[in-house]
Amino acid sequence: MAITAAMVKELREITGAGMMDCKKALNETNGDMDAAVEFLRKNGQAKAEKKAGRIAAEGLCKVIVKDDKVAAVVEVNSETDFVAKNEKFQAFVAEVAEQALSSDAADMDAFMAESWKTDASKTVKDVLVEQIAVIGENLNIRRFEKVTAGNGCVVSYTHGGGRIGVIVEAATDVVNDAVKEALTNVAMQIAALSPKYVSTDEVSEEYKAHEKEILMAQIANDPKMAGKPEKVIEGAVNGRLAKELKEVCLLEQVYVKAEDGKQTVGKYVEQVAKETGANLCIKKFVRFETGEGLEKKEEDFAAEVAAQMNA
Repeated sequence: MAITAAMVKELREITGAGMMDCKKALNETNGDMDAAVEFLRKNGQAKAEKKAGRIAAEGLCKVIVKDDKVAAVVEVNSETDFVAKNEKFQAFVAEVAEQALSSDAADMDAFMAESWKTDASKTVKDVLVEQIAVIGENLNIRRFEKVTAGNGCVVSYTHGGGRIGVIVEAATDVVNDAVKEALTNVAMQIAALSPKYVSTDEVSEEYKAHEKEILMAQIANDPKMAGKPEKVIEGAVNGRLAKELKEVCLLEQVYVKAEDGKQTVGKYVEQVAKETGANLCIKKFVRFETGEGLEKKEEDFAAEVAAQMNA
């Protein structure tokens, strides 16, 4: 029986196995879909099917920098922290980061469909499915971002053994150890305080309007503000918004290493620029935190082991 691309695609969707494995299974079973699924299961290549429903919220973030000019950060998730500490998993995450560093993909779908850097016969997704079968947990390449510095450099910082990965891009006409150390300090600030924007210039009017709406509602429920003139209420809203923006905008945040406890990150960058004779400014940052926004599954480990023993 002739094996079609549509049949291979269907088997991949059913089992999560690699394209070549699916094609081989269909050839071995003369196109019988059920028999092909059984063939893959017997060969351990359809393990991903049983794992796919599990939540992968642990894992690692990995950052790679090349020549101070290009950087990539990836987040690869696993089900358990135990696997996240596994050398085989860590090696795989490093390979995914290398893939991202050389990738031109614009989104995750394109990235997953790319040929694997060290084996062009496989896609990134094929290799992921193979790793799921080998490691025995549901894994997920959740996201990646690549940053290329046009006029300046990039630096990275990794916190907590890979729990948080940060890239900072700066425009600068001087790239030396002092500048890179300062930018690393800024990256540490980003890891610790998780800003949303570089500066207030990046904050959209929509965001400001939304936050003002929330602040207005808070003030309306504040007994101390009851009966206050509209101008006073408006001033209070603007004051609270300005305070909030200082917390979410990197350059407005108080620099965590400031000796006086008052110097902002923006003033710190200005100080470093003056000391090094550089035209220095922060252009962009990327911050990934493992499992950020994912719902972690709370399970009774003893009950899970018992269930497996009784299965």
